Amino acid sequence: MSTPSLPKELAQQAIAALKEYNGNKSAAARALNLKRSAFVGRLQAAAIYGYVADVPAPPVAAPPVSVDMHTAELKAREVRKNEGILLKALGTKVTDLESQLEALLAIKKSAFTYRVQPTAPDKSEAAAIWLASDWHVGERVTLGQTNGLNEYNPDIAKARGDNFFVNALRLTEMTGKDVGVGTVVLGLLGDFITGHLHSQAVETNYFAPVEETIFAQSIIASGIRFVLQNSPYKLVIVCKSGNHGRTTKFSEFGSENGHSHEYFMFCSLREMFKDEPRAEFIITEGAHTYIDIFSKRVRFLHGHDIRYGGGVGGITIPVNKALAQWDKVKRADLTCFGHFHQRIDGGNFLCNGSLIGYNAFALSIKASAEPPAQQFALLDKERGKTIVAPILLD
Repeated sequence: MSTPSLPKELAQQAIAALKEYNGNKSAAARALNLKRSAFVGRLQAAAIYGYVADVPAPPVAAPPVSVDMHTAELKAREVRKNEGILLKALGTKVTDLESQLEALLAIKKSAFTYRVQPTAPDKSEAAAIWLASDWHVGERVTLGQTNGLNEYNPDIAKARGDNFFVNALRLTEMTGKDVGVGTVVLGLLGDFITGHLHSQAVETNYFAPVEETIFAQSIIASGIRFVLQNSPYKLVIVCKSGNHGRTTKFSEFGSENGHSHEYFMFCSLREMFKDEPRAEFIITEGAHTYIDIFSKRVRFLHGHDIRYGGGVGGITIPVNKALAQWDKVKRADLTCFGHFHQRIDGGNFLCNGSLIGYNAFALSIKASAEPPAQQFALLDKERGKTIVAPILLD
């Protein structure tokens, strides 16, 4: 290779200018008052001398966002949105399946159906249904708590409990004048005690849970004796534990009876009346009990397995959703329950009122300020449910 005619000093000068302007040949040429072609020639000469400009590589510009990339991003957002909708739908489906499983497990333990047969097949006949629930005999309710609408203490609980049996019997006698009544189905549907389910009950209740259970049992036993002594009716007594009588923090639907003060109370009552031929206690393991009253199947439960949090429309929508699920497993013509402190005739269901009356719980679920009352119904052998009326307590 021939030696360039360009002096080394000028070659070095060209390399220095190129470094100063970060590899920009046009800018370096202008700084040396050279044409770009002349400057490039000097760089070539510098290369022969072995001089190299150590300049950083020019930054790579990001490619412009094309229309195709924007479209792809929009499609990705749509996919993420659809995935969210799908996940929400799957969550709802899982909840529905869980509800169906709960219903199946509850009804599986209640497979046996008890029957109330007509006592006079050739004559008109009806059976009376008395629903008793949500007495909370040891709970304190003051006039101040309810804006003067209700007051409750053990003395009032005893008086209302006695009135339940007296007035229920009177209703049965009145409605049975034109149709024979041979059987009374007494639904003891739970929450006769408040217990210590909520921590504040330790301070506000008049009794500890066992004492409250004994008190509730004494009122119920006295009422059953009164009916047996003052009427010819046979009593079919359906016993369902409520959620307040449990000894566990959460409801254990699979083993609820084993953790319930009220289950123990029902067993004690059955033992108390074991020699009374007109008193039959129906105490089942499952959450639901089925009674065939003539040609109609009636389902009894406490009601705490119906999910309701005080939404618009009241309990009717969640109740009918629950009934639809339960009917898939074992159909009933009528369902009787308590728990919600509201006396409602829903056609295919009867929701019981409360003996305690308007209190903090009724206020929390936005229930109406109803007077304390329980539910009475007459089930005709031919016509089905014909009469629904309140059993007044005050």
